[in-house]
Amino acid sequence: MNTLYAGIDLHSNNSVLVISNEKDVVLYEKRLKNDLDGILAALAPYRDDVAGVVVESTFNWYWLVDGLQAAGYTMHLASTVSIPQYSGLKYGDDMSDARWLARMLRLGILPEAYIYPAETRPVRDLLRKRSSLVRQRTAGILSIQNLFSRNTSRSISADKIGQLTPELMAEAGLSEDVVLAANASLALVQCATTQIKALEKVARQRVALTNEFKNLTTVDGIGLILGLTIMLETGDINRFRSVGNYASYARCVDGKRVSNGKKKGKTNTKNGNAYLSWAFSEAAQHATRYNDKAARFYQRKMAKKHMMVARRALAHKLARACFYILRDGVPFDEDKTFGNK
Repeated sequence: MNTLYAGIDLHSNNSVLVISNEKDVVLYEKRLKNDLDGILAALAPYRDDVAGVVVESTFNWYWLVDGLQAAGYTMHLASTVSIPQYSGLKYGDDMSDARWLARMLRLGILPEAYIYPAETRPVRDLLRKRSSLVRQRTAGILSIQNLFSRNTSRSISADKIGQLTPELMAEAGLSEDVVLAANASLALVQCATTQIKALEKVARQRVALTNEFKNLTTVDGIGLILGLTIMLETGDINRFRSVGNYASYARCVDGKRVSNGKKKGKTNTKNGNAYLSWAFSEAAQHATRYNDKAARFYQRKMAKKHMMVARRALAHKLARACFYILRDGVPFDEDKTFGNK
């Protein structure tokens, strides 16, 4: 049997397909349109011998990976940020990139990303849109608060912003132009709030917390929606070899390189799941309100550093706790997380 390996360098409107054998000899190399039938037709003559197909985890990989999996191919999703560049080339292009993907698969050195199950991926993306709207709403609230602070020297809470009207803003002594600017932000806040509620309602209907994930809601600061977000962004907890791997995936670990006890540089701090990172950051913010030990831990970190460092430290604690909750099927234990003092 002549074992073959396929690499696909995926772009927005085309894909470069390379098929090579065990001796690294290229048998097929061509740029194709982003059309599933065309790519399947190109692979068809080699189908029985292809051990695996590699696709980079670019922004548009869903249709290609799902389609090739449905056709019976063994798929591998390459982690774009983790791929080492082949330094032996003087000139590199899309063809060499596709050849390198196939070569890494053949050598067993391919850094792989997780192929999230297609059946629950749409709900995960729905909650990703929700998180984006939450950030936009927060930006709108902060904008209104800044306008009030600059122009009146008074502060206004997020709760009161929802009760604002143009008349109330005029009574506060704001000029017509400032009121107009505040109204633009207020419209954004109100629209985002409406859409967030609609997405949350659908998400609750589409999926429920599984038994292993129900314990997530025992963590102070994690409600149903954050629990669903963490569940859907985590996937199978057994794919993480250790609690450190999970915390790193959640971007709760500093990116740095240490040698002989000294910091020698930084690594890629963006390597990991940005949405899971956001979820644990939100959980940390809520936990300070509802858990005394979490609040004390946060205050100790605040005294030494500053707010964002303290929040990330608390998020790290919660991420580690959630790993054991998911892996062992146990409820949250604040003493194990923060100590029993």
